[in-house]
Amino acid sequence: MERRDVDVVVVGAGLAGLAAARALAGADRDVIVLEARDRVGGRTLNEPIGEGKVVEIGAQWVGPTQDRVLRLIDDLGLETFPTYTGGANLFERGGELARYSGTIPRANPVGLAEVGVAMWRLNRMASAVPLDAPWTAPKAERWDSETFASWMRHNVRTEVARDILRLAIIGVWACEPRDLSLLHVLFYIRSAGSLERLTDTEGGAQQDRVVGGTQLIALRMAEQLGEGVLELSTPVRGLAHDDGVTVTSDRHTVGARRAIVAVPPTLAARIAYDPPLPAIRDGLSQRMAQGSVVKCMAIYERPFWRDHGLSGTVISATGPVSVAFDNSPPDGSPGVLLGFLEGAAARAHADLPVAERRAAVAVCFRRLFGPDAAEPIGYVDRAWAADEWSRGCYGGFMPPGAWTDHGAALRAPIGPIHWAGAETALVWNGYMDGAVGSGEDAARAVLASLD
Repeated sequence: MERRDVDVVVVGAGLAGLAAARALAGADRDVIVLEARDRVGGRTLNEPIGEGKVVEIGAQWVGPTQDRVLRLIDDLGLETFPTYTGGANLFERGGELARYSGTIPRANPVGLAEVGVAMWRLNRMASAVPLDAPWTAPKAERWDSETFASWMRHNVRTEVARDILRLAIIGVWACEPRDLSLLHVLFYIRSAGSLERLTDTEGGAQQDRVVGGTQLIALRMAEQLGEGVLELSTPVRGLAHDDGVTVTSDRHTVGARRAIVAVPPTLAARIAYDPPLPAIRDGLSQRMAQGSVVKCMAIYERPFWRDHGLSGTVISATGPVSVAFDNSPPDGSPGVLLGFLEGAAARAHADLPVAERRAAVAVCFRRLFGPDAAEPIGYVDRAWAADEWSRGCYGGFMPPGAWTDHGAALRAPIGPIHWAGAETALVWNGYMDGAVGSGEDAARAVLASLD
């Protein structure tokens, strides 16, 4: 088996791994990136839909305060365009369909008031969570001992408010409120700046898209690395570590002074380490599950919903599509409706044939947008939990007890092994901006250790 010796080996060619490699190469370090897939981009992926146009069946949005990914987009010569928001949004609940504008749907006044109070309380609680050590928050033990569902049961009385907050949870974390720790929700809110930034389109995380699709970010970074740096179709199987590292794959053995493992914790745990990782790190990996989402796109000749004064934005408590957006290309042709199956709905549909998922999505879109939505001319989707090298999206999340018992292991290097990825980010954790920042931060730490 071929052996190569470098300064740094990076495992994973998603945004975090490529950002780390880009920074290391810019500092004149010899680096190699090993990627299991036959492509770069990780959880970003463009899908062609004809005439040179694409839709993103992975991560796609950027927004205000996501300064690192926005700077990178500019550095790479890419452009953004706004998510379509013209017209009214739709809220579906209890067999009724209501139009609304803004972020919070129309509902009974008591329920809306409860949502506002809950969001205010969550933002206030989140302000007490240290980003670099959530387990040291003054009420960390209490917050980490309950799920978000149990917090809602004790603090939110109306069913409509609970439904709206549940939709916020599955829309951001792709899991159910019963799955994740309240402390994790608060950490995430602090990481983004507010719950509104996580859920809003205009002024929030869903504000803008990348012309040509977000996978272009990874493709452009890979091009900048030059020949001999990136190895695709090269899953890493083992990582021996002492003063340096020896990484084994199906094709290579790589010796390096340092390693950056830039894959989600659940996948990092599938590498065989010699010696084995400390128990606290392995315990973290066992607990940090990936979210469950199927991202579905129905394609139409034109965005007919715009003619009816609709934005294409939907939140539905009925499901199985819980959230929808107008995902048409910048010129509005063809028309594309994006629907998410998230949490329990994704788990129920992930292993079904694509034709059955298409039928389920078409039923939802017809119910929401009328008969014109019943027969799309095209359809694409991606069940990310079934993806061998992702095992879920949008990112990893912490169940109760994980932050307080194992959180200290999330970012801490183990000898010559450093960690990167959206799950390790301090700011915009779980997002593309967090992934880019984590890779750059890991590269700085490695460079400091090599000097």
